[in-house]
Amino acid sequence: MTEFVPHPLLVSPHLMTILPTFIPRARMPLHLPVGAKNLIEVASGSSVLTYVHLQPNHKDRPTLLIVHGLEGSSESAQVVGLARKAMSQDMNVVRMNMRNCGGTLHLSNTLYNGGMSADVISVVRHIQKTFDLKDIYVAGFSLGGNIILKAAGELGEDAVGLFAGICAISPSIDLHASVESLNRGINKIYEIHFLRGLTSKIRKKSILFPDRFNADKLKLVKTIKDFDDIYTAPDGGYGDADNYYTKASSINVIEKIRVPTLIIASKDDPIVPFDSFLSDKLKTPFVTLLAPEWGGHSGFLGARSEATGRDRSDRFWAEHRVVAFCLCKNPEGA
Repeated sequence: MTEFVPHPLLVSPHLMTILPTFIPRARMPLHLPVGAKNLIEVASGSSVLTYVHLQPNHKDRPTLLIVHGLEGSSESAQVVGLARKAMSQDMNVVRMNMRNCGGTLHLSNTLYNGGMSADVISVVRHIQKTFDLKDIYVAGFSLGGNIILKAAGELGEDAVGLFAGICAISPSIDLHASVESLNRGINKIYEIHFLRGLTSKIRKKSILFPDRFNADKLKLVKTIKDFDDIYTAPDGGYGDADNYYTKASSINVIEKIRVPTLIIASKDDPIVPFDSFLSDKLKTPFVTLLAPEWGGHSGFLGARSEATGRDRSDRFWAEHRVVAFCLCKNPEGA
């Protein structure tokens, strides 16, 4: 078993959360090739942008669809790092931008939110049919992890044949708990970071779609919950933030998942409280939970290299676990 041993300088959950974003995947032998742009309509008036990277024998290879987290994109370091690892193991890769992300504000007359599981399902069905792909695994970070878990839970038995498996890294499965955590103490630095991106999107959306978005209300926004109350929840048809958090949280449907599922969550995550993963709803034979003591929020930068195939110098432990899971290996080992 390859247990996660954190980098000795990153035992602080905040350093582990922040610094790995800026640390390159060392000596990766494979550069991520330019993917084919693929626009997919997920709802009337809304499309998402994906980048599709196919192997020469793509019909015979497993595929990994990767979904980023809050205010991320298909270019997020974690998404690209995982994509490169998967491609080095001869997997096809699809990097998905949520609505409005990755420079796609003009492609959607709505916002994105943590409950948009239907978008992921639409993308999987589209790429499955368009590229004749088999064995499609779906990985998601943080909010993206919540969305893909929600998709699998809502489909239940119908997910079999559509998803080969689900891999969620630091998923915000209880949005109530995550939003409350963001508003406490030093965690406000994350809240400020997220709010900067979210409010910027509203200002731009108010120009693109002035009949739908009113930037004047931004003066009322002091917290993520304020933003969700004023913008996210009404736009998504939830009414208010509390109702949005309740209905969009995947913890309510995880026990209905019927495909192999890997959840990676650290016990010291400063954004997603680990108590969420102690729920009996996760005690199902379809869900494997890897819960190291350290790792921060989607950080998991280890003290040692991970040896997986041709990639022998990269320390991003969780990304290696995802690839091992998709290749039907023991996710706890290399």
